[in-house]
Amino acid sequence: MPGENLTRIEAAERAALVTVHDYDVVLDVTTGPDVFRSTTTVRFAAAEAGAATFIDAITAAVHSVTLNGVALDPAEVSDGVRIQLPGLAEENELVVVADGRYMRTGEGLHRFVDPADGEVYLYTQFEVPDSRRMFAVFEQPDLKAAFRFTVTAPAHWQVVSNQPTPEPTPAGADADGAEVATWAFGATPRISSYITALIAGPYDVVRDELTSSDGRTIPLGVFSRKSLTEYLDADYIFEKTKQGFAYFEDKFDVPYPFDKYDQLFVPEYNAGAMENAGAVTFTEVYVFRSKVTDAIKERRVVTILHELAHMWFGDLVTMKWWNDLWLNESFAEWASTIATAEATEWVHAWTTFNSMEKSWAYRQDQLPSTHPISAVINDLEDVMVNFDGITYAKGGSVLKQLVAWVGIDAFFAGVSAYFKKHAWGNTTLADLLAELEVASGRELSEWSQVWLETAGVNTLRPELEVSTGLDGQEAGTITSFAVLQSAVAEHPTIRPHRLAIGFYNLVDGALVREHRVELDVAGERTEVAELVGLARPDLVLLNDDDLAYAKIRLDEASHRFALANLSAISDPLARALVWSSVWDATRDGETAASDYLDLVLGNVASETESTTLRIIIANAILSASSYVVPGKRTAARARLADGFWALAEQAEAGGDAQFQFAKAAAALAEAGTKADRIAGLLDGSVTLEGLEVDTDLGWELLYALVAAGRAGDAEIDARLATDQTATGQESAAHARAAIPTADGKARAWSSLLDVDTATNSVVRTTAAGFLRADDTSLLAPFVGPYFDMLERVWEERSYAIAEKLVELLYPSPLANRDLVDASHAWLESHADASPALRRLIVENVAGVERALAAQARDAQGTAE
Repeated sequence: MPGENLTRIEAAERAALVTVHDYDVVLDVTTGPDVFRSTTTVRFAAAEAGAATFIDAITAAVHSVTLNGVALDPAEVSDGVRIQLPGLAEENELVVVADGRYMRTGEGLHRFVDPADGEVYLYTQFEVPDSRRMFAVFEQPDLKAAFRFTVTAPAHWQVVSNQPTPEPTPAGADADGAEVATWAFGATPRISSYITALIAGPYDVVRDELTSSDGRTIPLGVFSRKSLTEYLDADYIFEKTKQGFAYFEDKFDVPYPFDKYDQLFVPEYNAGAMENAGAVTFTEVYVFRSKVTDAIKERRVVTILHELAHMWFGDLVTMKWWNDLWLNESFAEWASTIATAEATEWVHAWTTFNSMEKSWAYRQDQLPSTHPISAVINDLEDVMVNFDGITYAKGGSVLKQLVAWVGIDAFFAGVSAYFKKHAWGNTTLADLLAELEVASGRELSEWSQVWLETAGVNTLRPELEVSTGLDGQEAGTITSFAVLQSAVAEHPTIRPHRLAIGFYNLVDGALVREHRVELDVAGERTEVAELVGLARPDLVLLNDDDLAYAKIRLDEASHRFALANLSAISDPLARALVWSSVWDATRDGETAASDYLDLVLGNVASETESTTLRIIIANAILSASSYVVPGKRTAARARLADGFWALAEQAEAGGDAQFQFAKAAAALAEAGTKADRIAGLLDGSVTLEGLEVDTDLGWELLYALVAAGRAGDAEIDARLATDQTATGQESAAHARAAIPTADGKARAWSSLLDVDTATNSVVRTTAAGFLRADDTSLLAPFVGPYFDMLERVWEERSYAIAEKLVELLYPSPLANRDLVDASHAWLESHADASPALRRLIVENVAGVERALAAQARDAQGTAE
């Protein structure tokens, strides 16, 4: 990591000097398992003859650098990260011959060997600054160019890039005598370097095609490793892709901008997917080799459409610098959700958005590290840590608010004009807002300032008065109604909101909406005259339909009624809003965690939406494990485990709810009868009708038994012998790290910190197992070593690995004052540490401080 940073000032200075025409990149991936040969020819203009600049190239070795026919000494001009370019002409040609290093971290050109069959697979991941690991490049989004890739690889491989794959030509044999071939791709349109791509290996492919709105035939491909082909549901993926194409081409009124569209599922992936132009890569988690929840199935559809939306927003039109990264991701989040809801069978996608994306946004926005959506991005390290809930989820939520503010038709019209005006160029937020103002007639500078340039989330509460009869009792007619808005002292901005208010009443056992009003809310108090004179309903729900981005509180009577009748709310989005409101109150220490557990166990069986159910279960486990007072923790976890098991027994056989409840019971298993039933599920002596213990569920049950001290290395080895796959190896690492002994935890720690051989996927799974400890005292000895390793890891590991180690090994399950004090002591004594590293620690300790506040509130509830 040292020396790999790039500042915004450097990028601006370079962009003012350099205009890039095109790149010819010649790659040879037949040179062995460690490095590949990369020859880059780049042609570019300089605004000032005689000036100097640099090109980015993270290399294992630089063999030659030739600028305008003059050989430069690699030892003098290259430091392994940058190549200095002195004495530029007005027009320049640079040729760099270098060796690049294959990565095992999910960055740059990643090399994977399939343990199932020994086959080698390659893929690139370049966002944000990692195309420089494969070729010499001016690595910033506003220096767009045309790219031509020529690749020499084993002849039997598939080789995929941004342009259609050409017919290969024979290129002899490699050192082992195997046939190799060369693929010479055509030039791309002018695009940014971070969306170029190379995916190569013996991938299996299924092909299809569609007709674009301009009449072109667009070839489609879906790729997977050979050992996963049997699980690849390509027909369904093609169906969702075609639905997305039709939706976006209609709404954007701009044809798909590239020549083909491949979707490739690749191993050991750090993200959900990446919007490489015409060659989107996805995590293999989306190739379902075992049963998955409906939540995961729906998320895959949203992800497919998210990446497709990027072909226009991000790839066709690209942000000038990474401070507008949020706009790139937020638009794709919003666009993929509305497309999922309106063009696929997942019609309740906005409910999923509320349960998952908005909860993530609210959580991120209440951390000490929160920042404006349009954040100051000083350098690449700032970009890395800003791939967060603000960039994706809050941004998407605020775009939904903007759509409500300007109107959906005007929003799409403005977006279409933006694409047409700025195609193949770079833009800033102002460029989009200008088109939206023209389309809607609404002035947006004030909206932009308060929503995008300030941080924090507002809280909205209803205030209503009801008439009384002669006897002094409530007569039920509303005499005044207002929406109150507040903000925390650290982020005091009061914002304008477009929202709806719903009135719900219990009718024939169902809580249904009988009245709705939509209005603009501004200031600390907004009177709602339209509701005066109406009968008070059983439930008043602010932000009905979830248009606004704000924390919502219920009035006291509605709160009591909602808790007693939550499962009776018929609309899944309204139900999710109430679940979210109560959970937010629990996180804020306004509602006792024990009461939240009561609410969950009493109402969750009726939840119909898979993602909502998934989030409720996760919140309940967190509450039982960290938010209840420590003295009640064991009992709370046991009660929740028993409750989830009972719910699994009562749920529809083979259904999603049964599956989720069984997995949740396993996640809470501990020594005694609870582990007995998990062991029975695994060995077949206990059954739940309709529940199949397949490969992945079997691993989850084994994790539980290992964590409970009921299984160990022998059982892990036996299961791994039946699952000699990459997923099996990762699962085994997870299981070993969960062994509930001091030696087991030390072994897991050592495997990640004492050596640097674990892949990105194994780091992630080992860390998950390490933190699994019903007896959290097992983690206490690692508090000191955790803080001792931080700066060394940050300096020595790649960003993808360093971030995982810092974030995922933090012993948050301890949830005690000692951990808080140790965290603050490190922050105070390391004021000059990397801002990105400090931010991760600030966020880690904030979660523990919130847990302590929740424990204090839970103790009050116990005492009452």
